[in-house]
Amino acid sequence: MLSKRLDVITPSCTIGISSKVKNMREAGIDVISLSIGEPDFNIPKKAIEYGIKSLNENYTKYDLVPGLTILREEICKKLSKENNCSYSVDEIVLSSGAKNAITNTLLAVTNPGDEVLIPKPYWVSYSEMTKLVNAVPILIETKKENDFKLTADLLKESITNNTKLLLLNNPSNPTGSVYTKEELIGIVNVCLEKDVYILSDEIYEKICYNDQFVSIASLGENIKNITITVNGFAKSSAMTGLRLGYTASNKDIAKGITSIQGHLISHPSLTAQYIGYGALKYCKNDIDNMVETYKNRRNLIVSRLDSMKYVDYIYPNGAFYVFIDLSEVAKKYNYNESFSIKFCDDFLSKYKVAIVPGIAFGVDEYVRISYACSENEFMEGLNRLESFILEIMK
Repeated sequence: MLSKRLDVITPSCTIGISSKVKNMREAGIDVISLSIGEPDFNIPKKAIEYGIKSLNENYTKYDLVPGLTILREEICKKLSKENNCSYSVDEIVLSSGAKNAITNTLLAVTNPGDEVLIPKPYWVSYSEMTKLVNAVPILIETKKENDFKLTADLLKESITNNTKLLLLNNPSNPTGSVYTKEELIGIVNVCLEKDVYILSDEIYEKICYNDQFVSIASLGENIKNITITVNGFAKSSAMTGLRLGYTASNKDIAKGITSIQGHLISHPSLTAQYIGYGALKYCKNDIDNMVETYKNRRNLIVSRLDSMKYVDYIYPNGAFYVFIDLSEVAKKYNYNESFSIKFCDDFLSKYKVAIVPGIAFGVDEYVRISYACSENEFMEGLNRLESFILEIMK
């Protein structure tokens, strides 16, 4: 008999859609995919050179569990310069992707039965990771009029004696919402008062279109002490397949994460770490150019959505997604259990465009589209979306 853990988790919806698109393409079907959260850029050349150099010099043996010292030093410099957060090398732990970093953190901080607060809508894996470590995901309802952002009052209402950790994604996947400094201060003050850890997932931090991204750990030394910042290289440096993320936390938590990781994966791929080092140290211009491209795409997409009937959306100030409100369409659509799943299935079948159902993020009358693709693809995808909606509403 297999583990009972498998009874409480569901497969990743976004990965499932990506697999379906791949199978359709292999069958010769031309599909536009606006579903995957993966940059359509390549890893910067200077970063790749560092990976090749490491292989040529045979840097392929076991190394330190928390990661290469030179890379952790560079991360400390980055956090100080860009995020106004002071960390030492022994407070940084590199892992095999941000997912690994989040899971390590949950294992290090929570006990079975502890509650993890997750604002809705949420990235698809948060709740499943929480259940896998035998903690309890508590989903917090947020409001569209506030761009689905958590507030101090909503947080306070959700805390119980069993609450251990708040999991906050900023900028947000799927909405693209970005928290202001004032909003974050209200949230962290509640966490300080109630003795609740904060896991701040800042994987989209570089892809922020506001003037200044605010990292939670920068808001004060006492706040930094209860915060575990998760970041990585997949989104900012297009290193999705190389799996490289990290945590920044206090020494005790970092030591705990290192102990756990030592038994699970040892350390992330050295080649990936050297490529990450090259990206962080030498590829700022490449990253800035990517972000500028995403911002231009964002502007095109919201302009197109503004011209469409029966839709609304959360204006994205970060990441590379738009969370589209189809509640007007849902009123006229024939479905059984989930509007967004049937809508996305029918849209893929009839119009050959893949998007992600909002129910994957906990909100059913929405869909998420990604603009990590060419302008021609996402504009054609939106044209087909408009045609499908008008077909339904006629």
